[in-house]
Amino acid sequence: MTEKSVLVTGACGEIGQALVQGMATRGGYRVVTADLAPLPDSIRSMSAEHVQGDLVNRIKQFYDYDFDIIYHLAASLSSKAEVATEEAHRINVEGTMQLLMLAAYKSEKYKKSVKFLFPSSIAAYGMTDRVEKQKAGRVKEEDYDNPHTMYGCNKLYCEKLGMYYGRFNGQRHLDPNPPVMLDFRAIRFPGLISAFTLPSGGTSDYGPEMLHHAAQGQAYSCFVREDTKISFMAMPDAIKSLLMLTDVPREKLTSQVYNIAAFALTAGEFRDRAAQAFPGATITFEPNPRRQGIVDSWPEDVDDSRARKDWAWKPDYDVDKFFEEYFLPEIRKRYGK
Repeated sequence: MTEKSVLVTGACGEIGQALVQGMATRGGYRVVTADLAPLPDSIRSMSAEHVQGDLVNRIKQFYDYDFDIIYHLAASLSSKAEVATEEAHRINVEGTMQLLMLAAYKSEKYKKSVKFLFPSSIAAYGMTDRVEKQKAGRVKEEDYDNPHTMYGCNKLYCEKLGMYYGRFNGQRHLDPNPPVMLDFRAIRFPGLISAFTLPSGGTSDYGPEMLHHAAQGQAYSCFVREDTKISFMAMPDAIKSLLMLTDVPREKLTSQVYNIAAFALTAGEFRDRAAQAFPGATITFEPNPRRQGIVDSWPEDVDDSRARKDWAWKPDYDVDKFFEEYFLPEIRKRYGK
């Protein structure tokens, strides 16, 4: 079987490392990785080549490759993007657009659609206030698309860019013999939690941060209210979803953007799990108004019925299995508990 040529940007991040490991386990891929940082030892042997540096400045280099699949994971995340909005736009939008243009060019040149997998986010949603959030419940992909953050705006716009380059690029879909277009597919991820990498300061990281602090006997001050609720997912399920969506035939897809869900928890429920696993854990709630506002603008949960119908999506980890079989065993191992 011919190996599929794959580019993974943002390969050093939580999703990137897990995805590279997932493809290595599967086999059949030649993976080129890209990131600002050098590859960690855990995935160095799994990458055929690593391109280190600013992605926006490296795009031209990738025109020498013939990728079958692009996983564009590189991004400036929500909290950081609020502080450095112009830089976030450059990374999140310019980087994505340049890669979409590359994939569009290659698709037309070789008359074979390059698959472009894009991790979007629940940050693409925007709830007016806590009352609307609670009333809305599980939201569909086309509802409440009014993001309150630069990161969310970037993600929503890049979804639209992907749809444009995959369907309407240059309005050439109107030609008598339209060119082959790239195959754009996006997943709106909930808060993702990895048992093997440390939380990196993301806005949804308060949950795993509690457990890491509790396992070390350190006090933790949570930056959101106890009743704050959003959707979460174990990292293995995130990787499973990316690979599933990659594999499904294009004609079976009714959308280019999909929600996926696993379980929704309040910050208080995370605290209770931490206290149960590590008796004596000291966890308090001291909401940061700006970070709280960001999380309040995200839905409590999402409706993933479209993904379940179109490509048989179903998570492996519900909330109990997540804690008992995935997260807590690795946390205990990490800290010798």
